[in-house]
Amino acid sequence: MTLDPNRFDDLLRQCGRSALHLEMRDGYMHSDPAFVDWRAGRPVDPAARWPQWFAMVAEAGERGVVVRRLRIVSEPVSDYVRFEYEITDGLNVAAGEEVRWLPRRLATDIALPGNDFWLFDGRLLLVNHFDGNGEPTPPELTKDRHVLQLCAAAFETAWARATPHAEYRPA
Repeated sequence: MTLDPNRFDDLLRQCGRSALHLEMRDGYMHSDPAFVDWRAGRPVDPAARWPQWFAMVAEAGERGVVVRRLRIVSEPVSDYVRFEYEITDGLNVAAGEEVRWLPRRLATDIALPGNDFWLFDGRLLLVNHFDGNGEPTPPELTKDRHVLQLCAAAFETAWARATPHAEYRPA
């Protein structure tokens, strides 16, 4: 199968042990209809909005894949991060992800990559790119071992310092 960075479902389906996701921005896709609804005070039901996410993560979990998501955030948190925090239980945790939060001030001495990423089984890196407004631009895939090592080390160092979602309270 040809690997397409735009086909996340295929990348997760080929994963056998672990899928690590590092998020470092304080805002993403402000045009996202769920975020727009949340800002307007309308309810956001993750199960109704993202059923495909639940299916993908559940299927990965059934194969023994551990999905971990780490968010490095500025405090006080932005509106977008507060939105993410408020839907995390109903979306990420409910789907089977482990989620942790790390205040940016506690990450100063960690050599972090310049972009968000997904690392699959320590062997394939999906690098997520965004424009200045948080809108996605074309992602890229790499198997460069130096990049894989940097990203894996950064993730594990930050993960060890981060607070599990159930214990984190955004400032």
